[in-house]
Amino acid sequence: MKKLSIIAIALFMQTISAQVNRFVYQVTMKPEVANKNDIKTENAYLDISSDKSLFYSENRLKRDSIIQNNIQNGGMRGFNREQMEGVRSNINYTVEKDKVNQKIYFKDRLGRDMYSYEEERPLNWKISSETTKIGDYKVQKAETDFAGRKWTAWFTTDLPYQDGPYKFGGLPGLIVKIEDSQGDYSFDLMKNYKIEEFPTPTQFGNTLKVKRTDFVKQQEKFKADPMAFMNQGGSGRPGGTGGLMRIGGVRQGGGAGGGNQNPADMRKMMQERIKEEAKKNTNPIELQ
Repeated sequence: MKKLSIIAIALFMQTISAQVNRFVYQVTMKPEVANKNDIKTENAYLDISSDKSLFYSENRLKRDSIIQNNIQNGGMRGFNREQMEGVRSNINYTVEKDKVNQKIYFKDRLGRDMYSYEEERPLNWKISSETTKIGDYKVQKAETDFAGRKWTAWFTTDLPYQDGPYKFGGLPGLIVKIEDSQGDYSFDLMKNYKIEEFPTPTQFGNTLKVKRTDFVKQQEKFKADPMAFMNQGGSGRPGGTGGLMRIGGVRQGGGAGGGNQNPADMRKMMQERIKEEAKKNTNPIELQ
């Protein structure tokens, strides 16, 4: 009986450690330099396990679900543009923290492909003795300079995670709130609960592993002329995907599920959307 009890406890602990803790942050952004009154707010998830964490948009998960449902039900014939517009996001990136190897990986889409780089800039925190209370948590103040902005964070040791939203972490507890000195970006913890496992984001196109500096260069090319970037054989890479475009998970110019779509109309829609998004994202979270 004693051995059975030990086994039961071990299995229970294994189950607990295998669970993923989801922290929901409200992200407030002012993405336009010329229009600071245009404030965007949406939720993002920080999913944490014992060996890694993943930060991404709640709308990304909803969008993936819509795309998968459409694909499973006869491709994109039932594609609802209004439904997709309702889950558009200003957080199109994901940030994964490898806790075992102490690595941070950033992923974002440019054109047809996903770009991935390892973040190598360290966060040097200045921890203050100042404390206060945010919601149910006693929190402590910390400050850092990162990517051209000055950030003030409030972390709690009430939760056993040295983590936080976006690329932030490395404090003696979980970041409950963090905001830059200009008030352009803030992350506020709203709630948390457990989920069974990490979601698997829908992946279209290739994943290109690059240096951060190379990603920034490609990003600037994309912003300067999105369609020229996409028409250069695939995300600005010679000899890429041959001018094919993926829209909502469907490859235009051939392929399953796109038979009833007008390629010219879809291309025009994509052009308009890319230009609109480029104009409205002139105040990025990273300035350097």
